[in-house]
Amino acid sequence: MRSYQPDLTPPWKRSAPVPEVPAEPDLVVEEVATGFCGAVIRCEKTAQGPTVTLEDRFGKHRVFPMEPRAFLLEGKVVTLVRPGPGGPVRPSRTASGSVAVPGARARVARAGRIYVEGRHDAELVERVWGDDLRIEGVVVEYLEGIDDLAAIVGEFSPGPDARLGVLVDHLVTGSKESRIAAQVSDPHVLVVGHPYIDVWEAVKPSSVGIEAWPVVPRGQDWKTGVCRALGWPENTGAAWQHILSKVHSYKDLEPQLLGRVEELIDFVTLPE
Repeated sequence: MRSYQPDLTPPWKRSAPVPEVPAEPDLVVEEVATGFCGAVIRCEKTAQGPTVTLEDRFGKHRVFPMEPRAFLLEGKVVTLVRPGPGGPVRPSRTASGSVAVPGARARVARAGRIYVEGRHDAELVERVWGDDLRIEGVVVEYLEGIDDLAAIVGEFSPGPDARLGVLVDHLVTGSKESRIAAQVSDPHVLVVGHPYIDVWEAVKPSSVGIEAWPVVPRGQDWKTGVCRALGWPENTGAAWQHILSKVHSYKDLEPQLLGRVEELIDFVTLPE
C-alpha cells in the first residue's frame, strides 16, 4: 500500500483549481503561451496526448496539446478536455465569432460613433457585428462619401467620452481617400480603411459563388462594371442584396475588412 504523502506546498503557492471545459466545436479560446485565438475545429488522440485544433478568424489552423491551464475562455484560465457523448451544448456564436449572450439587452447608445462611407458598408457591418454593437451600445452611421471628412469630424466634436471611428473604402497609399484621411489628426478619432474599391470586394468571392471579383476598367462605374462582367442585371441595388444574402458570418469576409472593423469597435469602446 502506498503511504500518504501530504502536500507541503504553502497555500499561497498552490495553483487555484480552474474549470474543465469540453472542447466543443466552435468554442472560441485563446492559447495562453502563444496568444493564438480561434474556434475549436476538432480534438484528436495522439501518442503525446490529446490535442485540439483551433481556427482563427483568418482561416489559419494551429494544433495545441490539451494541457492543464493552457487556454483562456472569455479571459479566464481553463483546462480543455475532450467532449464526451451527450455533453453540454456548445455556446452559440454571433456572426462576428463572439460568444452570444442569451437575453442580453441592448446598451444605451454611447456618445461615440462609427462612421462608414455608404449604406452598403453600414448594412454589411450590421450583418456581421450587429449583435456585438448593440451590446456595446455602439451606433454605426453612413456618410455617403468622405469628401468633407474634416468638417464632419469637427462637427461631431470628439472627446475622451465620445470617440469617433471612421471606416474608409480604398484607403491605400496615394489615393484620394488617403489624402482626405490625412487631414484628420485628433487623438479621439481613428480613421482606418480597407484596400477595396468598394465594400462589395470585402466579401469573399467563394461566398458569392464566383471565382474572383472582376477587374473593371478605370473611368467606368465599378458596381455597374461588376454586374456586366458577371452577367448580372445592371441593377446594383439588387446585386448588393444578393451579395449580402451570402454573408452569414465573419468567415465570409476578407481579413482586411475584419481587422479594421474590430479595431474601430475596440477604439470607441475604450474606457474613458
